[in-house]
Amino acid sequence: MIRVKVITSNPGKLREFQSELSGLGIELEHLKVEYKEIQTDRLENVVRHGLEELKNRGLDNFIIDDSGLFIDSLGGFPGVYSAYALKTLGCKGILSLIEGEKDRSAHFECCIGSSISGLGDIITCAKAHGTITHRERGDSGFGFDPIFQPNEDKRTYAEIPLDEKNLISHRGRAIRSFYRLLEERMERS
Repeated sequence: MIRVKVITSNPGKLREFQSELSGLGIELEHLKVEYKEIQTDRLENVVRHGLEELKNRGLDNFIIDDSGLFIDSLGGFPGVYSAYALKTLGCKGILSLIEGEKDRSAHFECCIGSSISGLGDIITCAKAHGTITHRERGDSGFGFDPIFQPNEDKRTYAEIPLDEKNLISHRGRAIRSFYRLLEERMERS
C-alpha cells in the first residue's frame, strides 16, 4: 500500500480526496505544509510551481490542488485569488460585488498535481459551470459553496450531500480524472 500525503490546510478537501480515491489501495494522510503560490492567472501554473517547490524541499508521495471561483461579470475574479478573497471578503462580499448584475455566470476550476515515487508527476484540471446565487444557501461544504449553484442542479454546493456533490463538482471531476491517470500508471509499474 502506498501512503500519500494530501497537502492542504482545508480538511474539507481531504474528505473529498478520501471519498474518491479509496478504491486505489492508497492510504491518504493529511499534511499541512506552506508553499509559495505564485501570482499567475492559471491554476495549473500555481500547481506546477508548487510541485517543483515541494519536490526541491525533499517531499515525495504527495498530492496538492488549487481551486478557484471564476465569476464572468468580474472578469474572472476571484480566480487564483479565491482563498484570499474568501478570507477578506467572504461570500457576503462577493455577493455585494455582483449585486444588481444580470450576468451571474461563473465556474469553479480545480487543478490537482501529484508526485509519487515510481509514478512520476501527474497534473489534471477540471471545471464545473454554474451561477452565483443572490444569497447564501446551505450549510454543508466550505468556501464559496453556499453561493455557487452548478448548472446540473437547483441547489448550491452547500445544499448538496458530499457524495452527490462529488459527482458534479470541479474537484470531483478533477479527482476522477486524477484517479484514472494514477490507476494507469500504477498498472504499468
